[in-house]
Amino acid sequence: MRPGSRTRGGGGRRGVVAAAVVVAALLLAGCSDAISAPGATNVEVDTPALREMKVEAGIEDCRPGSGAGELPDLTLPCLGGGPDVALDSLDGPLIINLWFSGCGPCRDEMPALQSFYAAYGDQVGVLGIDVENYPEAAISFAGMVGATYPQLADPGGEIFDQPDLRVGQGFPQFIVIDADGRVVHQAAGGLDTEAEVVAMAEEHLGVTL
Repeated sequence: MRPGSRTRGGGGRRGVVAAAVVVAALLLAGCSDAISAPGATNVEVDTPALREMKVEAGIEDCRPGSGAGELPDLTLPCLGGGPDVALDSLDGPLIINLWFSGCGPCRDEMPALQSFYAAYGDQVGVLGIDVENYPEAAISFAGMVGATYPQLADPGGEIFDQPDLRVGQGFPQFIVIDADGRVVHQAAGGLDTEAEVVAMAEEHLGVTL
């Protein structure tokens, strides 16, 4: 399911998923008055408090690319502060993972991605895109699972509206781009081990790790 909060088309489905994200955020926050109701897409993902949380979680800063690849002409902010990143500038080889803090499979998959990143990040990069309205919950979640690779934020779910990407409704999801910026693989996530991430990278990126 997709955690959406936008108030245009598909409001019923998005409302249901937004409620699920609220529940997950409340569980992470530990108090019912700390989380606001789902709102518009002008969610602040860069505040002094979020920057402090990001540092404490050990999340690396975002790195804009220098290429001109096949990803959409969409610029997203860095979760918890840092430079904005134009997706079509990203350099590969790169594994992009779409997630949100209320996603159970993400809780299992992100440690595997972190293990892969620690071992092979100098050969194949890893980038997360958090798709939800609750940056505090997202940073807490990343810190809880130990994910330190860079994270973009897409609180409006804009990546779902890009016609050149086959982004479905499930989470987590992968988008893999090669050294030339070409999208070579898109699939549902659910990888639980570093070895599975290695196998995906070797199969679709033509690398030997």
